[in-house]
Amino acid sequence: MPGSSTLLSLTLLAVSASVRADYFSKDPLVDKVVPYNAIPYQVMTDTDDPRGFQSGYNQCNSSTENPQSLCQTMFVNHLDDFCLWAPPQPNTTISDSEQDEVAWCTKKGHGGRYIPAGAIQGIQMVQTQSYIQIAGYINQAMVNIGGTYGGELDSGGQDGEGNPMGGLVYTNAFPSAGGNNATYVQAQHWSFFIGDNYFCGKICDQTGSNPQGLCNNIYDRLGCEYNAPSNVENGTFTWCKGDDMTPVGTYVVNGATSVYTQPAESVSINFDQLPYTPTAAATSECTTFVSASLFTDIASVTAASGPSATGASGGSATGAGASKATGGAAGATGKASGSTTGSAAKPSGSSGAIAFGASVGGVVAGFAAVLAVL
Repeated sequence: MPGSSTLLSLTLLAVSASVRADYFSKDPLVDKVVPYNAIPYQVMTDTDDPRGFQSGYNQCNSSTENPQSLCQTMFVNHLDDFCLWAPPQPNTTISDSEQDEVAWCTKKGHGGRYIPAGAIQGIQMVQTQSYIQIAGYINQAMVNIGGTYGGELDSGGQDGEGNPMGGLVYTNAFPSAGGNNATYVQAQHWSFFIGDNYFCGKICDQTGSNPQGLCNNIYDRLGCEYNAPSNVENGTFTWCKGDDMTPVGTYVVNGATSVYTQPAESVSINFDQLPYTPTAAATSECTTFVSASLFTDIASVTAASGPSATGASGGSATGAGASKATGGAAGATGKASGSTTGSAAKPSGSSGAIAFGASVGGVVAGFAAVLAVL
């Protein structure tokens, strides 16, 4: 994990002033139960949200799987099979596109865009009894993120409609999927950060322990270091079992449990004065793989806008990530507006049901043994 020499800035710009601070969806995204075999064309259908409407679609299949896909349904399955949220247009900041992000995936069959080969430069996936966590290094310019800045995407959003608006997340790796790789379970609570060439995220099992607390989206300004603490190392690709982390913001001092409350947007956060330092939860049964054997589906995929691993994203993915930010609040957190500037310490269609292709075929030799313990 990077040291102080790799500290980078994380800036999250203000949400448009036209968004009313008092608006909240009567039918929030996190409350929507959407079975995989009954995904509508668009899940977010509110007509009175000042932010507008869902820009993409949730019904994704082979006809939408292309470099222009606006699919807003994503998956976190296994080390070789996951998606990230990133902008639809090149050289775009997360703050300017948070409500419009689309799914970028490592495997065919999900109906979204492909993450270009070489973009993912290290990752750790940890599966606990309650959630799946990913954390890793990425050349973010290759997934259309301009500059070095980033932000949070989550199932809450400042108006309850999510960022991206209407974004759905599924997995076939939760215990509730019954060990069947063809069975996809919705994760209603999820939170992702991406920025400074780093990403992290958690998706929570609705049947697990405290899904709202473990995938809380109200600590957006604390970034990856607090929301998804990990032991990921750049250049490695590792899958582990793990213990549940302590819910974000909760800490114990001298046997007393306390909860840290993120301050108002107008109050800057001094990370040296926070009441606790997060630590990664214990992991076990870790297995490390070679990236070339994992990401075979994207081996020949190149970035549409042409950046290389040393391109517009500010260099190769060896820096810090979307971890610490001081200042106001990002738009992706259940708050109305604000701006943040700070530093990162740890990298840090048609309606009706749809049928996806076999999204888990071709798993690399030896990986099946790992999946068997899920």
